[in-house]
Amino acid sequence: MAKQPQPITTGELPPTQARQQIIDEAKRLEETTLYSYKGHHNAASRWGHAHLWLGLPTTVLSALVGAASFAQLSKQSTDIALLAGCISIAIAVLSGIITFLNPNKREASHLAAGNAFERLNNEARVFWSVDCLLEKTDVVLSAKLRDMIDRKSDLNAKSPQIPKWAYNKAKAGIDAGEADFKVDANRVSPSPTPAALPPPEEPGPQPHA
Repeated sequence: MAKQPQPITTGELPPTQARQQIIDEAKRLEETTLYSYKGHHNAASRWGHAHLWLGLPTTVLSALVGAASFAQLSKQSTDIALLAGCISIAIAVLSGIITFLNPNKREASHLAAGNAFERLNNEARVFWSVDCLLEKTDVVLSAKLRDMIDRKSDLNAKSPQIPKWAYNKAKAGIDAGEADFKVDANRVSPSPTPAALPPPEEPGPQPHA
């Protein structure tokens, strides 16, 4: 009785199929980290602008109220004294908003996360486009891929949440080609191929009838 073929398990996949799965997963990692680092950079930019627009008028108004000439005028004019009081209230409100929102800290947090995701994005791209073509052992490649995936999970846990508007802006920019490289235009991404098989032997001369 002929022996029935056993089903192929994950560990017994042909090397070329396993290699292709590793490449596909690395490309998914590259894609997700691309959206992440673009989104974090968008959020960092917005918080940087907020820090500027809140901090600059607070500094200017504080310097104005603290000026000796302005203080002297406020003693001589009721209107100026009222203006000084309004400015002091505005300073207190702006200072409270800055303390509550802490835009400087939020900017730094998103910027650090964006840079970390960008490094991982570059590593994932080099991994599937270069390393997977040079490394002959799928086990080594799988270990490297798992390490990058674990690092992404750690970044997701430690990084601030990307605002919806920042993600949408990142997606729009990526869809518009902002993340594309000129060198990749009109080029098909290479993928590992099995070792070349020896050419079939040419048939010898056929005997004449």
